[in-house]
Amino acid sequence: MISCTPKSTDSPPLMRTETQHSLRHPVMFFLTSGIAWLAFSLVLALIASTKTHNPDFLTNCAWLSYGRVFPAHLNALVYGWGMQAAFAVILWIMARHSQKKCSTVTAILVAGHLWNLGVVFGITAILSGNGTGMPWMEFPSFIWPVLLISYVTIVIGSFVQFRVRLNRPAPIASWYVLGAMIWFPWIFLTANTLLHVLTGHPVMAAGINTWYQSALVFLFFMPVALGAAYDLAYQISGRPLENTALAKLGFWSLALIAPWAGMQRLAGVPLPYFLPSIGAAATALLFIPFCAASTQLFRTIHSGDDSPATHPSLRFCRAGIVTLMLFSVASVFMNLPDSTLPLTQFSLSTYGFSSLALYGVFSLILLGAIYFIVPEITGRIWPFPRLIHIHFLFSVYGVATIGLVTLIGGMEYGIHQQNWLQNWLHTACTAVPYAAASTFAWALILISNSCFFLHLILMWLPSNRRRIHPQPATHPIIPPTAFPP
Repeated sequence: MISCTPKSTDSPPLMRTETQHSLRHPVMFFLTSGIAWLAFSLVLALIASTKTHNPDFLTNCAWLSYGRVFPAHLNALVYGWGMQAAFAVILWIMARHSQKKCSTVTAILVAGHLWNLGVVFGITAILSGNGTGMPWMEFPSFIWPVLLISYVTIVIGSFVQFRVRLNRPAPIASWYVLGAMIWFPWIFLTANTLLHVLTGHPVMAAGINTWYQSALVFLFFMPVALGAAYDLAYQISGRPLENTALAKLGFWSLALIAPWAGMQRLAGVPLPYFLPSIGAAATALLFIPFCAASTQLFRTIHSGDDSPATHPSLRFCRAGIVTLMLFSVASVFMNLPDSTLPLTQFSLSTYGFSSLALYGVFSLILLGAIYFIVPEITGRIWPFPRLIHIHFLFSVYGVATIGLVTLIGGMEYGIHQQNWLQNWLHTACTAVPYAAASTFAWALILISNSCFFLHLILMWLPSNRRRIHPQPATHPIIPPTAFPP
């Protein structure tokens, strides 16, 4: 049973406090390790971006060649930061909605360390030249079973908590999160089985790989981000969703359309012609669920008094929603088969499209969720509000710059590629200023997240003794003292 308007009859403060205390170590473990991987991924992104316009940069180190650094950056971003941030939010949302203490803390922490060990081995293998060469799946074949076992161990407790919740209707946030929890094993197991166990023709392997990338974004990262956004919108503003039909439309259209996307990246290869066409149409049709969710979230946040909209968590969330709307427009514009798709197929636009999804939408919304969750988990306030402001500004400017220069620069590069009579060196040089601007943007994002990582570490220090107390159950808004002026 779905309920898009959670009732404000929360459990007693003591039960909520016990639930939060049981989540303290696993949630903070995933957040801390995830932010560390994010910083490492951004360092690799900065190196890779620099090499695109300055090929002589760090040429003496084979481990830091572009062919190794770039895939290592993407895999660290996806499996080091993205998955672990998603684990933290999944554990938090499912436990809070069920109001049950987490009884599998030890197993979750062991699985979390195993997941990080697998990512370390995978990134090391990529940097040493032993990657598989399949985008987002460069880890050696012996690592994916380890990651799958770790994933099942981490989320199995959340499945149990959802099943034994206190006879409450599931809010829309739980639906998105539960969908992501179910879809990921299907995506991960299917792709790795077909590529590493039941190997077939290389062309079909490329098709499966592109489908995996698309499905991982649209059926895992986007649902987790939307679930976190719905939860933040209600918890901070205290306002119910206004249109339950729109929420159902957004969820079910995403579930029905997203599995068909991905193959459009292989337009022109020797595959049945309808596969890239279906992929392009499905990616364009994702405008429907994303536009529905964005519209409803904005109406929820701004339906009454505007004061909650200035909350730091909602600022990140709102920036992620705006990026989601731009992303949905780009998904239509970039997948017009006879016009823009050939121009963006072999350019920076594909990378910019993925960056908007992973950092512009997913990461911004989850960073907002982290700013809300950590004070609830630790009972402490963020010690330096100015660092939050710096983190927000640098992240937004960095994301906007990357989105603009990669999408626009990729289009211009694609136009020059279509001119067969033009010198290829001149075509390649058209991408240089856009690559330099992308390097500057990644530097801004690296600085912002370095500040955030330092801020998160400071939350654990004994010197940060200022604490907040659980709010009464009459209103879900976070105490204002959690973010002092």
